[in-house]
Amino acid sequence: MKTVDAWDADPYSVLSGSLAQRLLGRAKQQPFSETPQSPQNWVELLIERIGAYVNEATDAPAACHEVMSIGSAALQAFLQANVTGPPLTWSSEELIFPSEQGHVHEMSYEQLQTYLKASLSIDGEAVYRLLPHVELFALSKYLLNHALLEQTGDLLRWRIRVNTWHQRLLNDLSPALQDAIYDDMELLNANKSADWLIERASVHILHGFDAKARLELSRAANQRHFEYALTGRLGKRTKYQEKELSQLVLLAKTVDGPGSINPNSSESEASTRVGPKTINLNDDTLLETISFADTGVPAAESSTEQPLPASLTSLDPGKQPQLQPLDSIILLATASSITNTSPQDGLTREETLPYAERVITGGSPNWQVYTQALLVRSRIEGYKSRTVERSVLQLQALVDQVIAETTGSSIGKETSGCASTFLSRSKESESASASERLFYIHQLASPPRWKMEAELADRWVSLGGLRTALEIYERLQMWAEVALCWAANDREDKAREIIQRELYKTVSRTSITKSIDGEGEAGVVKQRIERNPLPTDAPRLFCILGDLEKCPPAYERAWEISNHRFARAQRSLGKYYMASNDLPLADEAYTKSLEVNPQSHSTWFALGCVRLRLENWSAAADAFIRAVQIDDNDAESWSNLAVSLLKLSDLLSSEANYEERQKRLRESFGALKRAATLKRESFRVWQNLLSVSVKLEPPPYADIIIAQTRLIDLLGAVEGEKCVDVPIMEALLADVIKTSQDTKAPAVPSSGDPYPEATDKDGLRPRLGLEKMVTDLIQKKVTPLITSSRRLWLLTARLSLHLRRPHAALTAYEKAWRSQLNKPGWDTAIAPDSRALWEESAEATFDLIDAYETLGESNREAGMGEGEIVAKDWRFKARSAARSVLARAKDGWEYDDAYQRLYARLQELKAG
Repeated sequence: MKTVDAWDADPYSVLSGSLAQRLLGRAKQQPFSETPQSPQNWVELLIERIGAYVNEATDAPAACHEVMSIGSAALQAFLQANVTGPPLTWSSEELIFPSEQGHVHEMSYEQLQTYLKASLSIDGEAVYRLLPHVELFALSKYLLNHALLEQTGDLLRWRIRVNTWHQRLLNDLSPALQDAIYDDMELLNANKSADWLIERASVHILHGFDAKARLELSRAANQRHFEYALTGRLGKRTKYQEKELSQLVLLAKTVDGPGSINPNSSESEASTRVGPKTINLNDDTLLETISFADTGVPAAESSTEQPLPASLTSLDPGKQPQLQPLDSIILLATASSITNTSPQDGLTREETLPYAERVITGGSPNWQVYTQALLVRSRIEGYKSRTVERSVLQLQALVDQVIAETTGSSIGKETSGCASTFLSRSKESESASASERLFYIHQLASPPRWKMEAELADRWVSLGGLRTALEIYERLQMWAEVALCWAANDREDKAREIIQRELYKTVSRTSITKSIDGEGEAGVVKQRIERNPLPTDAPRLFCILGDLEKCPPAYERAWEISNHRFARAQRSLGKYYMASNDLPLADEAYTKSLEVNPQSHSTWFALGCVRLRLENWSAAADAFIRAVQIDDNDAESWSNLAVSLLKLSDLLSSEANYEERQKRLRESFGALKRAATLKRESFRVWQNLLSVSVKLEPPPYADIIIAQTRLIDLLGAVEGEKCVDVPIMEALLADVIKTSQDTKAPAVPSSGDPYPEATDKDGLRPRLGLEKMVTDLIQKKVTPLITSSRRLWLLTARLSLHLRRPHAALTAYEKAWRSQLNKPGWDTAIAPDSRALWEESAEATFDLIDAYETLGESNREAGMGEGEIVAKDWRFKARSAARSVLARAKDGWEYDDAYQRLYARLQELKAG
């Protein structure tokens, strides 16, 4: 028997075969040698029959291959019935379940299906409660995961597929399933085929590992020699645009020409079919598609850093050739991975939209690929005001298509309710065959129909269409979503009522006294009793109830009924205890959650924050290290990691721990640099970076300057001079002046001087490197901000002296003196800080007099008045400054020592 794939065989012929019927217990002959104490349920009987068949087979590899073929056929049939269509023409219940009086061990078909749905729950996560054709998926799941099957490459790949689809059917990701999937993927590392690489990428995208997904897609593109580039071309985007501007476009070309839908179909057949319905934009401003210039000249600026490949430069961006389906899938998966990385970034959406547009405008010979392209574009366009209408209508059209294509069969039963659709089901001659739709289903990972409907409802919620969303959720019996929808609209009472209805039943009991709450008839008490059995998604419902009622016992109950596997229950407990400031219990709850799901980035981050508040610096650092290992692009985790390491360094203050302390400081500095790279707009990160950098030995001067410059850019317009760290700037300038070499030595050009022209007007070599960076920072960034800070004016004065600019230095000293005298209270002895202000004012006056004496008779630097005396009347200005200060301070400080010294200095100036 051959392995069944989407195009190899009809699943019905495999599932109705003799071996499949014997494994299912439907054959007339005795189904293998069952043990006398056979388990009394369908799943255990199935597993036992598989084991017996494999053990009794003379050719074990062939037997394993046959079992695998049955499992793959069941999975393909399930996906056809729930994801792609067309509807099955046969009843899966009658084909899978034993037919003895319609019962299995006194269980009806409905009871058995309910049991199978419960058996598919894992880690507290449940499958959709109305999951159609669950027997097909359960059969595939238990066949392909049987422990006795030989671990061949084909089996591993099909097992990865069925486990990945199991993951997609759950409400949230299961850590146990994730581990099983990635363990099997490790065993298949030797497989480097392009279709498998794309399939691996879809698994990575499902689990949020977008960087890994893009790496796999890049390898697949290289293997297929598929070339594409995001670049710019001149064109018009609006109807009233007159001048052609640069437009973002994706150029892509399949090397071997467009391919057919599968090896057994012709291109002419694909061209005659009616594809999925595409909704037009119909906007009063935007064109349906970009109108590119006929010249094909690239725009002046391109988003690609490298030149375009030769095969792409000649492409007309408005008439690009059709792509092979796998190449189209690479583009769509790339767009999905980028969107997942930053879903709220507008620029990211603009960058991803051309990927979907390239597949749509170029067309695709495969029905399901084109459907997925429309879905990806709908998701991207849902955040722009001019495209949100087309986004919703396109998603509605796709939902109608999936409902029409996966329902409507008179064979079997549909349990998901009747949904009205705007589109009728396509005729068989106009629609694609099941083999074509399933050909790339594992690479595309298209959502099942109830998830598409739920996505549509969520889109209506975001647009304010609460009633429409509730109708969809209620028809799908997604009661958790119904409750969340009510809660989001401030109707928590209604949400609580819905959750309690699903978890509890109300019973009436007779009593001698009246009900405590006064409700009901006298002598009748209404009690709320937990349902038995609980619904399969009970752990999630209990957590939602706990969120609504702020009730820790609800979280504990969710943890208990999931056999301590529902990580969200402990996460919610940790959040509750953290809000209540019960930090030890929060630490314990988050730790339990991570024991179940160690790949949860948000939980590691929350645990690190709890440990920071507990001042457990080492454990906090460990938590944030795990967080950045999972998500290297989280600036908050990097920043908090730096804080933890900095606190650890503070504990090592003795000289004996000098090396270890510097090591911790360097680690903290590296973490802050990473955080600043990721979050350039956060001034707090730059402030922390600046404060840590000055503690390093030797200090990283370039990084100090960059951090201070960035702080001025972010806060200068709001805080002015307060955003400048004056002590750091003073130390930086002092170090530059101390270590500066040959800044005052004239450069004498000679034949041996390689740069005889590299001098300024003063005959000095131009300042380069660190000295130039510090000079530019003070002159261009700091000086324009100064208003009342004497220390900053003195800083500019010292820099001017270093640069041999006496006039600028004297001007800075004058401004420093005036800024000090403008502070109120220095001339009286009334306020508590008056003495400090007076002493600083006296010091500023002495500095100004010294500056007049030192610089007054110097020659002015280059510029207006070059060569003139800086201040011919410097002695008069010095006397005037001293006289004005003494006059204002006479009443308050006449007998102070600083006053007497300043008076003596004035007399010296008069005598000179």
